Amino acid sequence: MSNHSEAPVAPVEAYEPPYYVAVFTTVRTQEQSGYSETNARMEDLVKDVPGFLGMDHAQTPGGLGITVGYFRDADALTEWRYNAEHRAAQKRGQVEWYQAYTLHVAKVERSHGFVRAEARQDPTAG
Repeated sequence: MSNHSEAPVAPVEAYEPPYYVAVFTTVRTQEQSGYSETNARMEDLVKDVPGFLGMDHAQTPGGLGITVGYFRDADALTEWRYNAEHRAAQKRGQVEWYQAYTLHVAKVERSHGFVRAEARQDPTAG
């Protein structure tokens, strides 16, 4: 995925259900020419979809990548699915960038989160 080192590390917040998630799990090929630029473009483009809530990414040292996109409703997810630039990127991914991938789409029925209070992070803070 793209380099998110400048962004704070935090998961997408828990939203009031129902909403939808698209879990995209990948193993990439050695050929990655143009991947970073296309990935950055897709991240910018999906933000324009009404109902897009956010995205989480993770990459294992062994090369398994996971991207989870969060969408308020099925219409938002469908709009993203059929976006012309996104479709072109999907086709290129199948030809060049992915050894294998899976996509799981689910309706979220329960969601909650936790954020540690700043004072509790530092045991010396009083």
